[in-house]
Amino acid sequence: MPSLKQNSSGVTWPNTGGTDIPMRNFYVAHPGDSAATINSALAQGLNLFFTPGTYQLNAALNVTRADTVVTGIGFPTLVPTAGNAVLTSSDVAGVNVSNLVVDAGSQNSAQLLRLGTSGSHVDHAADPQSIQDVFFRVGSSIQGRATTTLQVNADDTLVDHIWAWRADHGGAATGWTVNTGATGVEVNGNDVLATGLFVEHYQKYEVQWNGNNGKTIFFQNEMPYDVPDNASWQSPTGAGYAAYKVASTVTTHEIWGGGVYCFFNTNKSVHADRAFEVPQTAGVKAHGLVTVSLGDTGTISSVINGVGGAVPTPAGNTAPNRVASYN
Repeated sequence: MPSLKQNSSGVTWPNTGGTDIPMRNFYVAHPGDSAATINSALAQGLNLFFTPGTYQLNAALNVTRADTVVTGIGFPTLVPTAGNAVLTSSDVAGVNVSNLVVDAGSQNSAQLLRLGTSGSHVDHAADPQSIQDVFFRVGSSIQGRATTTLQVNADDTLVDHIWAWRADHGGAATGWTVNTGATGVEVNGNDVLATGLFVEHYQKYEVQWNGNNGKTIFFQNEMPYDVPDNASWQSPTGAGYAAYKVASTVTTHEIWGGGVYCFFNTNKSVHADRAFEVPQTAGVKAHGLVTVSLGDTGTISSVINGVGGAVPTPAGNTAPNRVASYN
């Protein structure tokens, strides 16, 4: 387990400082293990190591011990079967979740994965919870449904390399009323850092950031392809939903490098008023934003809060619009 570093970037491997955890401290899970069996292992103080395969879970795996490690090899897939989350953590320090795929089940889940406790704010700056290399699918192999894919409540959480995807194609049928998903990532914790955040095709705000002093470094989004018409896709502030929404109550937030693309191939007349929506206050800043209409299929009228031109541009040719800095 790598040690926490501050203000660092770049590759440290193979000389990365950290702590070795022996496999005797892990429960090695196999497909067919029940949620009750795995929760019993967690209650005994074990970490979790998932072997490859698909895990059908009728209840959430509840992580309540600080510094629990939940990881896998071969990207094991966790599927809820009763409208449950597949994994939750309490508001404790140091929980680490990595190397998993989460598929939404056919019964709607309020959240698929939840870190921390709603409404609880404990300072974890010295030993934050973290989630990395975890990929979510709402639809594709299953006609899945989930209101929110990933909910982050714990303060100081590190969110790295997350792909949350409401499917636009797959083995199972997809569509506006078939594989429903409102929000990909909801952040309620304060001082949360996201690096490499990929969120695509959700039906409302795809990222909803409610916590203070959040930071995102690199955000990629495609708006939902299958919007039937603008009457079906109206946010409280106008036509369509911004892909990245920072709540009006937030006083400090910063994003570097954000791209939002539209491809409204079900109805090319659909438009979104803005790609990014943030409160207009000195502490909320954005850098290096871009919008594109892929194949000039549908319109994003502005980059952020009405600033930045519309795409497609008059010249066409899938030309992007950019906002270098917004404050």
